[in-house]
Amino acid sequence: MKRKLTITVDSELLPRAKRYARLRGVSLSSLVEASLQAVAAEETPSFSERWRGRFKEARRDDARYEALARKYL
Repeated sequence: MKRKLTITVDSELLPRAKRYARLRGVSLSSLVEASLQAVAAEETPSFSERWRGRFKEARRDDARYEALARKYL
């Protein structure tokens, strides 16, 4: 099911986008839809994948580690 969408674009971009769509034989709406589908289909890494390997292990001889371990472990 298709739904109507209102977007706002730069006034200089609109004629260029219409020309681009016309040269390819598609409507501006289908061009925008295809672009959104391409962006939505991009695989984005999960939160854990983005942060994996970015943290260093705490030094166990650190006083802060000891205090946090007593409190939370």
